[in-house]
Amino acid sequence: MLLSFAEFLAGNNILLRPVFTKQPGSVVFPVHPTETSREVVFSCEAQGHPPPFYRWKLNDSFIVPRSGSRYALTGGNLRISHLNKEEDVGVYQCLATNSFGTIVSREASLHIAYLENFKTQSRSPVRVREGQGVVLLCGPPPHSGELTFTWIFNEYPFFVMQDTRRFVSQKTGNLYIAMVEPSDVGNYTCVVTNTVTKSSIQGPPTPLVLRVDGVMGEYEPKIEIQLPDVIPVAKSSTVKLECFALGNPVPTISWRRVDGVAVGRKVDVNKASGVLEIPYFQQEDAGLYECVAENSKGRNSVKGKLSFYAPPHLIEEPQDAQKPIDDTLVWECKASAKPKSSYRWLKNGEPLDTMEDRVQVNNGVLTISSLKLADIGMYQCVAENKHGRVFTNTELQVIAVAPDFSQNMLKPQTLARQGGDVLIECRPKMSPHGMISWRKGKEALRESHRYGGNLRIANVTKMDVGLYTCVARNQFGVASSAGSLLVKETTIITSPAGHLDVTVGESIVLPCQVSHDPTLDLKFTWFFNEQLIHFGNHGGYFEKVGGRSAGDIMIRNIQLRHAGKYTCAVQTKVDSVSIATDVVVRGAPDPPVDFQVTEMTDSTASLSWGSGPDNHSPVLTHNIQARTTFSLGWQGVITVPELLGGKQLTATVIDLSPWVEYEFRVLATNAIGTGEPSKPSKKARTKDMPPKVTPSRVNGGGGGRSELVITWEPVPEELQSGPGFGYVVAFRPQGAQGWMQAAVTSPDTSRYIFKNESIAPFSPFHVKVGVYNNKGEGPFGPVATIYSAEEEPSRAPGRVRARSVSASEVEATWKALPWSNNRRRILGYELRYWGERERQETASVIRTMGNRTSVVIRGLEGSRTYFISLRAYNSAGVGPHCATVNVTTKKPPPSQAPVKIIWNTSNSKVILKWDQVRALENESEVTGYKVMYTQDRHSRPNVVETNTTSLELALPVNEDYVIQIKPFSEGGEGSSSRQITIPRIAGGTFYQMCIMTTSALSLVMCL
Repeated sequence: MLLSFAEFLAGNNILLRPVFTKQPGSVVFPVHPTETSREVVFSCEAQGHPPPFYRWKLNDSFIVPRSGSRYALTGGNLRISHLNKEEDVGVYQCLATNSFGTIVSREASLHIAYLENFKTQSRSPVRVREGQGVVLLCGPPPHSGELTFTWIFNEYPFFVMQDTRRFVSQKTGNLYIAMVEPSDVGNYTCVVTNTVTKSSIQGPPTPLVLRVDGVMGEYEPKIEIQLPDVIPVAKSSTVKLECFALGNPVPTISWRRVDGVAVGRKVDVNKASGVLEIPYFQQEDAGLYECVAENSKGRNSVKGKLSFYAPPHLIEEPQDAQKPIDDTLVWECKASAKPKSSYRWLKNGEPLDTMEDRVQVNNGVLTISSLKLADIGMYQCVAENKHGRVFTNTELQVIAVAPDFSQNMLKPQTLARQGGDVLIECRPKMSPHGMISWRKGKEALRESHRYGGNLRIANVTKMDVGLYTCVARNQFGVASSAGSLLVKETTIITSPAGHLDVTVGESIVLPCQVSHDPTLDLKFTWFFNEQLIHFGNHGGYFEKVGGRSAGDIMIRNIQLRHAGKYTCAVQTKVDSVSIATDVVVRGAPDPPVDFQVTEMTDSTASLSWGSGPDNHSPVLTHNIQARTTFSLGWQGVITVPELLGGKQLTATVIDLSPWVEYEFRVLATNAIGTGEPSKPSKKARTKDMPPKVTPSRVNGGGGGRSELVITWEPVPEELQSGPGFGYVVAFRPQGAQGWMQAAVTSPDTSRYIFKNESIAPFSPFHVKVGVYNNKGEGPFGPVATIYSAEEEPSRAPGRVRARSVSASEVEATWKALPWSNNRRRILGYELRYWGERERQETASVIRTMGNRTSVVIRGLEGSRTYFISLRAYNSAGVGPHCATVNVTTKKPPPSQAPVKIIWNTSNSKVILKWDQVRALENESEVTGYKVMYTQDRHSRPNVVETNTTSLELALPVNEDYVIQIKPFSEGGEGSSSRQITIPRIAGGTFYQMCIMTTSALSLVMCL
């Protein structure tokens, strides 16, 4: 269970003044006619020790609860039974009292809300002419509490709908009809609702009858709902102003501020009902408002002043005070309010007696001089205006005690440094304040230039060591307290203040050596530019390296940012000293500033910049770099002057490409090194000029009949020198004088085709390609010789033959055609082949280059017939096919591998034997065997052929061998046996025989 601090103190029998923790609040009690139990409870609770007792006031008169009365106290709460609206309505206050005094709570009002019945049961008819205005009176019955009004037309639930012609006032309850129409005839009933009790009462119906003696003519507005001259409005409340006029035609209602101030945005004007609503009313909303009613016959207006008011709100409260007897008390109480607050003071719940001269109240300030014990008590400031009042709650204690050091003894030991000053404080508790004297040992001290205040000793020496006693006296008694003074040697930093000049990357030690009193502990603290250095932070640059009486620090790998003032502060219990060292760090220059391009030509750029900090080492040189969208990063450039000194802040870059966008930057270098580059300049483009670079690799040839194809490598964009770049292609037959020309406008184009039926096949032409752009024409490149398109071959190759080489290979041969004549060339031959069950359109194609007359076709199937067709080709196309030839591949080689392989190893020999491999019916007969052996599984094997089923191999000793055997036939090589590993032969007479029984399982037995 949690206890408040006050409860904790009370539980420890500590005396506490009364303080309200719960105060009564105002109550509006709804009374219903059928309700019999009418009871209200006002809450009041206060903390204090001794526990407070409670009393209550109603309208400034004490309530005396008695047995059987309607009033009862439970703790501090007041219970009122069987409420009586004549006797119990009023203002209530709770009073809490203990030995400290009495306090009064805030005021709480009790209102009883009720609504009685209408007295009359019928009303006389109201007779009006058509077009006339009328007011139907509600006349609400006796009540208490806020009311709202509605009107029923003829019968429930048909209510009168408000518009510009009809209005129900929530102030009077009356129904206003600006101009009566025939449809308005009927019975009207006023319905009154109490917003507190939620009960509603219907009044008697009022008949509205239309007169038959004529129609009312038009007339000017007549305002029926008048505004009071002054309407007080509470701060932050919502105010509604009603305005409605009778008239024919129906008047329009508008609002304005007479003082000329614009109506604020928060103000809502209901144009249908003419109600002005101002929410959250503030001081600036106060002023004179005018309601204007207008129609075609005239206008009328009423004015009302909204005045701002605010109940008191405390902005300065007096605090509890503990004062010595005969002292003076000054308490100030301030509250904001509109109108201004008046102030009065209560002592123990009763008005403060201000008849004594020593008690004065002046506009919220209470002054009591020559305080007495009788002034002890609970005081309350009451700030009030006609809209409310607030209470403060403050305690005054008047103290009269003899001197007492129990809470503030002199220090047992006071340390001082030799030659310094020391202050020994003496602060006993006593009231009133008396006289203080000092003695050293048994000798009384008199005030002199060395002693003053509590006890101040200047220029301390060893002679001042001793026991000092402070003696305090007043009319209630005498008390003393003593403490010793010890004098210590002065702390001195022996390291001289200095100036260090270092280079970036070096490590340095800043010394801080001291001499000091050996009985005192030292504390070293370092500061960098007045900021405390936290060792372990700062990236590990700072490290303590001193001993017990030294505070040296090392700065490792020093950087430019470490330049500045370093202060070593040394502190003991009696003094503190410090020493500063200035560190200058030299490094590469900072980037140059304000770098810009001042002028551009077609091949140069003028640049300027400003010097950045040189970091204590003068700049020796500058270096300019440039980049474009075509370059790989930043590149060095040629400048004028060629070498840029440290004081050179302008330069001209030369040999730039025309019509290229450049960025530039500059780097500064000093004796330490080269610094970071400047920020890049804004992009700037060189001016354009006629191009100078021509296309490279001009060539051509090929194409269709009667075509001359000319090709070249396009000029890169950075070498085009300007917009509108293109090519001029010039050509002529070899031996002709004049040139034909054609313009190619796309800079990315790499070929031009000239077609003319007069061009002879494979005839030589001279060709050259020039360039141009919007600035003009550039040069032509060198002349190249190319040939026009040739004719495709007109004859087929002869003597085409085909023979089967193996089950998977066929060799085709033919007789070559003449390589060239004046109309065509032969670049090679195209061979097409397909199987007997395939269509020629799906044939595979092999192309040869040059004058070859044979080709081997591989990857074929055994025992299968293939068809072969051959034709020549050149750059113009292909010639006619030769007659188709066919060939059948040989039977496949044996699919069975050698088995039952036996090998003997003796001395340096390996003797191999195996079973004969039998070919299947669809396989070609075995004609021999290949024995392959190698020293490891990855090197190229040695091969020995034999037409028998045994083989003797002479192999070196001390080596392992891997052996495989495969059959071969005219169909090719068959399946290989599994690999046989023969271990190294040790030499001598060793003999071993092994048998591989099956190739599938590789089962080996060695004897």
